[in-house]
Amino acid sequence: MTLPFQAHGLPATLIHTDTQALQAASELAELLRRDSHLRDRERRLPHTELELFSRSGLWAISVPKAFGGAGVSNVTLAEVIRLVSQADGSLGQIPQNHFYALEVLRVNGSPEQQQRLYAEVLAGKRFGNALAELGGKTSSERTTRLTHDDEGWHLDGRKFYSTGALYAQRIPTAAVDENGVQQLVFIANDAQGLEVIDDWSGFGQRTTGSGSVVFENARVNAEDIVPFQSAFERPTTVGPLAQLLHAAIDIGIARAAHEDALHFVRTRTRPWIDATSPIASEDPLTLKAFGQLAVRLHAAEALLERAGEFVDQAQAEPNAATVAAASIAVAEARAIGTEVSLNAGSTLFELAGSQATLAEHGLDRHWRNARVHTLHDPVRWKYHAIGNYYLNDENPPLRGTI
Repeated sequence: MTLPFQAHGLPATLIHTDTQALQAASELAELLRRDSHLRDRERRLPHTELELFSRSGLWAISVPKAFGGAGVSNVTLAEVIRLVSQADGSLGQIPQNHFYALEVLRVNGSPEQQQRLYAEVLAGKRFGNALAELGGKTSSERTTRLTHDDEGWHLDGRKFYSTGALYAQRIPTAAVDENGVQQLVFIANDAQGLEVIDDWSGFGQRTTGSGSVVFENARVNAEDIVPFQSAFERPTTVGPLAQLLHAAIDIGIARAAHEDALHFVRTRTRPWIDATSPIASEDPLTLKAFGQLAVRLHAAEALLERAGEFVDQAQAEPNAATVAAASIAVAEARAIGTEVSLNAGSTLFELAGSQATLAEHGLDRHWRNARVHTLHDPVRWKYHAIGNYYLNDENPPLRGTI
């Protein structure tokens, strides 16, 4: 397969419509699916694949039309991430924080910041992230500091779970300024005093580069500082959009596990079944298990599309009601996505049998990827927020995890 953006060197292809984005994602996914199990098994960092991903133009599809981007719907954005995650769960996760940072830029950036940073993305640059930290009492606690002196602005601190930072040209970093207010610093990856460390050792999502970023008096340009905290002090779609993409990752992984289970059971025998047992395609227990998984997977995909529509509505008219409705719709998709991704990975082993556990097949990666990614934020709290919304008319909190 030859994609139109393969023959034109480094500059990114410009995508103008939702249809073009979906077509590019479908074609790209076919390429990324090849050797995905080898990248996982051998932890081959996907530098080449990410260059191809960037040149496809897909990393710029959420740039608003007013700034030269496609401004695709969130339904389309989620489907793009789902398709890529189905091909490779790690590659699907890497751009999640890129799009999250672009949404913060959209709702909080100055026109000058938007113009400059969007132009970089349209040219093919990738944004990573340095948000989370280890050792705090809560996941939202930040000790990384943004300070100012006669020489300018500086960052000091250490981050972890910095997905995509290893591959990014800019690393949006959450830091607390001298007034105790959180800012998002779009620091360049070659800034003096910045170090990205490849120390991610998770048993799933092995090639996301979700390791450490260290700042030691790292130099920061004032024009790269975007307000962050205020995005959660009023109704915005920053949180719902972030969670929508997380749901898309899980549901893409689930679809991959389901398709691999179908293929494996159709094409291989199971040696422990005696001659009098029905073949897999006629075994009523196997049929029931595949039927249940298919229903849940289709439900998850439908809820993902529905959630994208709610986020579109909230972006068009952000207020307490629309943002709350979007958050709940996304929480529903995220909750079922968590469950179906784990279930699909487990069902694959149950139906395909012990042959599926062999390393050369790489089928264990689906469960491992789902198990690691679904720990990003607790699904039990999503059910709590959903129930509270419907039963007590209580809007969910304004934060990035709902």
